[in-house]
Amino acid sequence: MLVHEANRVSFPGLCRLAISVLGIILVDNTTLQAEQIDLRNALVVSPANASKSEQKAIQLLVEEVQKRTLIRWQVADKRTDNQVPAIVVDRAPAGQPAEGFQILVAQPAGSAPTVSVLGNDARGVLFGVGRLLRQLRMVRGSVSLRSDFSVASAPKYPIRGHQLGYRPKTNSYDGWNLAQWEQYYRDLAVFGTNAVELIPPRSDDAADSPHFPLPPMEMMVGMSRLADEYGLDVWIWYPALDADYSNPQTVEFALKEWAEVFRKLPRIDAVFVPGGDPGHTQPKYLLSLLAKQTESLHRYHPKAQMWMSPQGFDQAWMNEFQGILNEEKPTWLNGVVYGPQVRVTLPQLRSLVPKQYPIRRYPDITHCFRCQYPVPSWDLAYVLTEAREVINPRPHDQATIFRAYQDSAVGFITYSEGCNDDVNKIVWSSLGWDPNADIIEILREYSRYFIGEKHRDSFAQGLLALEKNWRGPLLTNESVYSTLKQFQDMEKSATPQDLLNWRFQQALYRAYYDAYERRRLIYETDLEQKAMERLRAARETGSLVAMKLAEEILDRAETERVARDWRGRVFELAEALFQSIRMQSSVERYQAIEIGRGTHLDTIDVPLNNRVWLKQQFADIRAKEPEAERMKRIDAIVNWSDPGPGGFYDDLGNPANQPHLVRGVGFEKDPMFRQTPLVGFTNRLDSRTSWLTHTEALYDEPLKMHYSGLDPSAQYKVRVIYAGDNYKLRIRLVANDNIEVHPFTVKPFPLRPLEFDIPRGATSQGELNLSWYRDPGLGGNGRGNAVAEVWLMKK
Repeated sequence: MLVHEANRVSFPGLCRLAISVLGIILVDNTTLQAEQIDLRNALVVSPANASKSEQKAIQLLVEEVQKRTLIRWQVADKRTDNQVPAIVVDRAPAGQPAEGFQILVAQPAGSAPTVSVLGNDARGVLFGVGRLLRQLRMVRGSVSLRSDFSVASAPKYPIRGHQLGYRPKTNSYDGWNLAQWEQYYRDLAVFGTNAVELIPPRSDDAADSPHFPLPPMEMMVGMSRLADEYGLDVWIWYPALDADYSNPQTVEFALKEWAEVFRKLPRIDAVFVPGGDPGHTQPKYLLSLLAKQTESLHRYHPKAQMWMSPQGFDQAWMNEFQGILNEEKPTWLNGVVYGPQVRVTLPQLRSLVPKQYPIRRYPDITHCFRCQYPVPSWDLAYVLTEAREVINPRPHDQATIFRAYQDSAVGFITYSEGCNDDVNKIVWSSLGWDPNADIIEILREYSRYFIGEKHRDSFAQGLLALEKNWRGPLLTNESVYSTLKQFQDMEKSATPQDLLNWRFQQALYRAYYDAYERRRLIYETDLEQKAMERLRAARETGSLVAMKLAEEILDRAETERVARDWRGRVFELAEALFQSIRMQSSVERYQAIEIGRGTHLDTIDVPLNNRVWLKQQFADIRAKEPEAERMKRIDAIVNWSDPGPGGFYDDLGNPANQPHLVRGVGFEKDPMFRQTPLVGFTNRLDSRTSWLTHTEALYDEPLKMHYSGLDPSAQYKVRVIYAGDNYKLRIRLVANDNIEVHPFTVKPFPLRPLEFDIPRGATSQGELNLSWYRDPGLGGNGRGNAVAEVWLMKK
């Protein structure tokens, strides 16, 4: 029975009541379909002594409901009318897991329903409010909740954050003001984020941006203050950029520079210093610097922690780093970060580092290739046009990456360079709370909360479809057009508010962009095939006529464009995204920092066939005399991949044409590609398309090919095109693990075929293994062992 006095219910009593009737509600709803509780007129009840961050949670709740419904809930410290629905926000009884919460629904006879959000601590209140917001059904003029809804939850991992860098290269963040940052903090917190990582004014970036609304230091202070108001942890990603920290004067300069940042920020919980990417300091000097920086940090923030990563270390530095931690066990160091460019895997690092140092992940969720977790076998057409920092929802991939290494770390703060990875942030935050969460349900909550109730499932399915657009060869991926149709249907029914929603705009942009590129790829592939037919007829028409006709066909890609309406819509959406979130998809139009930094609008029409390379060849061939020499060159073009009788050809950058590649364990088990060769890319647009893609092995792992069915009596030779994005590194080729085909050799540039004899003994059993290696023990990004094409030919 509800106990009340003059229609007043005490606040603690109300919480106890909600808990006591929960069992009845659950039993009643096991057989009856749940109804919706009408909360349009609800009163939000919160104790008068709520903490600052709890008050911000209440403000978040009221304002986010109002944005979506135009309903403004009133807030009071007590409930005076039990006929008015109440949303009670308070602390749960002591002793519950940190950051957890309970949400309970009670509806006793004769009284309006009560929804209780009980946080285990101040952050639990924030995350409980967030969970409620994700569950509410909110449309214009209406807000409701299932009558049977109840949950008790706490996070699995204590660190769940994202790097939010106010700097030019982030292609959107540099245009955000503090109001936009506060909104993004709210959006992330609603899905369980408890930390943000800021970047100091001096980093590996330009000092200024034409988009900055505030100077970097002023913005950093404001972002730290905002995080503190919501009770979120503040980390700083602080690279050690100076050249020589063995020099006492350099150390003194760094201490003064960093201290100014420490002094000005109202909240710092931890500082993370990467060992590389950027920065490059020998471990003993870096650790010595950080010991001093920790003393300085504690003068302003006594409880703040110091973390570092061994990013970029070569094997010698890894050994030194490991030795210092195991032998000296510095007490000022609070933990180790696993980020990109660490030579060993995360489980290996966990085994090397003393248990006293927790490991935090620093996963790259923002890039698509040449990165820590590349898109598996991404199509070259996407690479050339959308590039590394396109809008990239990868929900299933991110779940694979998260779960592959989750047991080796205490949490994560993701590496992000803009809001292009917004969906990925939400996936990581959700899995950081519950690693077993269902991906489609995460996306449905994302869609309900950010897009709207009517798009809850359709938008979620659309995000999955965008990821599917990137599966397999684009030329045969017919689902790309189905994806566009899904989003066009949503676009037709969208409200004006939907069309102004930047998350809706992002998904539409990708859907139109993907479809445009597929249409263009089909068209330009057909043009190249027709041009090659003209070249094959050169002996009948003459070489000069054949090249002229072929070139005219290839140029139709520019003179007779396809899918102009889709292309036009991409440009409209690019403008909309610049207006809504300052997304800089073009250097010329929106003053992005450089081509490749989210500037997919500038590369939307990059040739998707061999047109540029072929026209260069034609110009060179025309200068040749006599006709027989010109014909010889044309024959080489049209028969490029022919290995001759009894030979074999692999285009190693094309996953559909790698019959002899030893493929490793695969992305599902190895999303960092440490035991699996990956398709890599270069951006030299004047090259053959077969040179723009390659297969590479990382760090000291070999790249392997296997042949069977060879002629035991034949002499073979190998022709190879070495590729990659670093031509200073050497490469070595070995047959059958112990026969050197060629020693460590610098890869030629410009690219050209190299030929080597295979010793007869290597193929005498009818089989052959080829293994390529780069110089062992190196640090950096691990790339360099890259091969584009291989012909195994009989001599």
